[in-house]
Amino acid sequence: MAKAIMLQGTGSDVGKTVLVAGLCRAAKNRGLKVRPFKPQNMSNNAAVADIPGDTAGEGEIGRGQWLQALACGVRPTVHMNPVLLKPQSDIGSQVVVQGKVFGEARARDYQAMKARLMDAVLNSWAKVGEGADLVIVEGAGSPAEINLRSRDIANMGFATRANVPVILVGDIDRGGVIASVAGTHLILPEEDRRMIAGYLINKFRGDVSLFDDGIKAIEKFTGWRCFGVVPWLKTAGRLPSEDSVVLERLASGERRALKVAVPMLARIANFDDLDPLKAEPQVEVVFVPPGKRLPEDAGLVVVPGSKSTIGDLIKFRENGWDRDLAAHRKRGGHVVGICGGYQMLGRMVRDPDGIEGSVREAEGLGLLDIETVMEPEKTVRNSSAQSVQFGLPLEGYEIHLGRTTGPDTARPSTILNGAEDGAVSADGKVIGTYLHGLFSADAFRAAYLESLGVKGGGIDYRADVEKALDEIAAELERHLDCDAIFGLAR
Repeated sequence: MAKAIMLQGTGSDVGKTVLVAGLCRAAKNRGLKVRPFKPQNMSNNAAVADIPGDTAGEGEIGRGQWLQALACGVRPTVHMNPVLLKPQSDIGSQVVVQGKVFGEARARDYQAMKARLMDAVLNSWAKVGEGADLVIVEGAGSPAEINLRSRDIANMGFATRANVPVILVGDIDRGGVIASVAGTHLILPEEDRRMIAGYLINKFRGDVSLFDDGIKAIEKFTGWRCFGVVPWLKTAGRLPSEDSVVLERLASGERRALKVAVPMLARIANFDDLDPLKAEPQVEVVFVPPGKRLPEDAGLVVVPGSKSTIGDLIKFRENGWDRDLAAHRKRGGHVVGICGGYQMLGRMVRDPDGIEGSVREAEGLGLLDIETVMEPEKTVRNSSAQSVQFGLPLEGYEIHLGRTTGPDTARPSTILNGAEDGAVSADGKVIGTYLHGLFSADAFRAAYLESLGVKGGGIDYRADVEKALDEIAAELERHLDCDAIFGLAR
């Protein structure tokens, strides 16, 4: 096995994903063969990854591990994230194991399922480090959830089984970081406490020396060493986000030539589809929370992907967004629906087998003359694609259930792997597609924006993500004792 280290957090959303990505890139820049690993992830932002040994096989992993693989300069595999939970309701999730749907489970049932899932985690762990010098592991949530410790596979349950040293990450931006680090030390059982080699502080704003007394206080309570204090990384905003909690913090920026409104669906999925548009200098992307109206001055509304199309369609109407969208169309506005959002734009969505839940059908938004029927088999694949409207190459992937048919599919929006995909309204202003990553193709994005009367910025989105990873790696090298961190690996 390759040597390994693990980052665990004092809580969720402390910045572990970005820190692991940055450390992966820093290790790569040092000439190390490095790989990411996250035993268990919970996210509806999924990515397509290879299934090693299966020449035609592709499966799902968390978008964060896709980003971390990019930071390592390697193709992602399903073993980098062997257990992925995709929330479908407030109490239940779809369970994806080594890239494939394993089943569905309510929260209580999932706890009982974990013992079986640990075998898959350890199997993937044995494979992910093959040929590598270093594996950097990301925990999930917090090891301080000691009520869940007996069946844990994501944090100390994994670290103790795999004998991986842990660095604890505290988020100073949310406040109470001294208490969160010291409190974690206090409540962890001795077996788990011994796995922690030290801690680092993340998201510091201002003069880092002002926290010197905080470091002394934490050392007094815990005896742990500090590996450094990481400043607020503005560059992280240029990386694809995985956790939908970031949407709650997004605020509208300065007014620009084109406003793009995105309804925040309850089970929104793969919302990083909007990141390339956010990077455009002339585009303002506004995520609209439940209870707020879609802005009347939006030139484009994008209905994003969803893990629960029928459930989100019902909520869409409850929020009054259907009326807002109809008014937007009357004003001559444009609409793009991606994956679940594409399905919602049709006349009807049917789920005869109850795949998504107890509601078997829902009336669509009626902007496209199509119908969708949910089917058990899921399409998961990277896709070679082309825009029909502009004849330009596209790049992206498909992760969806359902078969969509109807008159408007005679005007496909894209060609996916040689087959027609999607639909376009008769006036060309409503577009639907199953292709995630639609806007990441620079030439297409520029051409589409020009068709809306907006000049694209000529940015190279993929190159900018690579540049952001290098900048974050440089910041971590500057503010962390990376020699000591990498030296911990065993």
